[in-house]
Amino acid sequence: MATILGIETSCDETAAAVVVDGRDVRSNIVATQIELHRKYGGVVPEIASRAHIERLDGVIREALDVAKCTPDQLDAVAVTHKPGLVGSLLIGVTAAKTLSWLWSKPLIGVDHIHAHACSAAITVDPAPWPAVALVVSGGHTSLYRVDGCDSIQLLGQTTDDAAGEAFDKVATILGLPYPGGPVIDKLARRGDPLSVRFPRAMLGKDSLDFSFSGIKTAVLYKVNGPGKTSGGLEKLNESQVADIAAAFQAAVVDTLVAKTMRALDRTGLSTVVIGGGVAANSALRASLAKRVAPRSMRRPCPIVWTTQP
Repeated sequence: MATILGIETSCDETAAAVVVDGRDVRSNIVATQIELHRKYGGVVPEIASRAHIERLDGVIREALDVAKCTPDQLDAVAVTHKPGLVGSLLIGVTAAKTLSWLWSKPLIGVDHIHAHACSAAITVDPAPWPAVALVVSGGHTSLYRVDGCDSIQLLGQTTDDAAGEAFDKVATILGLPYPGGPVIDKLARRGDPLSVRFPRAMLGKDSLDFSFSGIKTAVLYKVNGPGKTSGGLEKLNESQVADIAAAFQAAVVDTLVAKTMRALDRTGLSTVVIGGGVAANSALRASLAKRVAPRSMRRPCPIVWTTQP
């Protein structure tokens, strides 16, 4: 059984974990930076990098302590090496390289988007492959065909903003705090998703790519007026803000679900794996479950959520 120390510093969370035999997670330590970035309404790369420097050593030590694991017991050190914020990635990669050399352990570079897609194999036995994987987060929105952890094919990806990024930007437009995803999810439950018809960018009948920059602009103009970027929010009451949040969320969810179902049709597969922070969104979870249900009568089509609400 292989015992691996994993290090993650791709964006705004400093994390380390010890995993045995690919499934047994002995520790999973995360130091969040939400409070550091909240007043800026988004992640500031330089602040993120400095926070990683300050916290990574302690996070690694805690991960080893909780797992009751010594460096001698490790078989390898793994680290996110792409994609992500360059400065943040450098901190984690430099630390992992140093520990790999110091402890004479192999170094494994990990694409963290592929890791999102493959993480279902940790909790599902047997592994759910082959499957369509939707990775939907603050920095990435992609669809993959996954036949195994070493066999991943990109089917489609965002051409501009990621879904989570759109949530954060729309939250700023609506005067809501960062991170925007959980706040909009909660507020949208009080709103009417049919109050406004925001665009669903499908990019053609056969496209599996995504685009969320247009809906961000549509919300901006709905709040402030056509062509205007400010001055309208103070004229809206709480109910109107909730309606806009609900309508925006519905448009994003409709797009994510439609593309995922399109990917299932394209590949002929029957399993969906969903990971990334936006996978915690309650409307996305409900909508996708509803769309999958009729298919389950004809063929198995389970959903594996790798992010919990």
